[in-house]
Amino acid sequence: MSTDMFVMHSDHTPAGDQPEAIARLIAGIEEGATHQTLKGITGSGKTFTMANVIHRLKRPTLILAPNKTLTAQLYGEMKALFPENAVEYFVSYYDFFQPEVYIPGSDRYIQKDSAINDHL
Repeated sequence: MSTDMFVMHSDHTPAGDQPEAIARLIAGIEEGATHQTLKGITGSGKTFTMANVIHRLKRPTLILAPNKTLTAQLYGEMKALFPENAVEYFVSYYDFFQPEVYIPGSDRYIQKDSAINDHL
């Protein structure tokens, strides 16, 4: 294992708009920006762009995905790009979870409800 943290393994180099996007994202992080958005169509290289940001900043990173399918895809890609690092994967086994709620104004109690996905 390399002594250098977050070594990215790829036969590709950033191309097109990626170098500028990487530089701007890194600058934003270093300047303390709390929110940044990387926009692009499907297949435009957003994951590769973010992997380059992680590689250059050498910082542990938490990646959140909006659905389980994309989570699995991101995990596979990041695991391949950072094979020497701990790339972990967590997916909730709930398809739906509503915690219990008490509404004082109407003295109403709503029980918790959930749906567990048995296929996960």
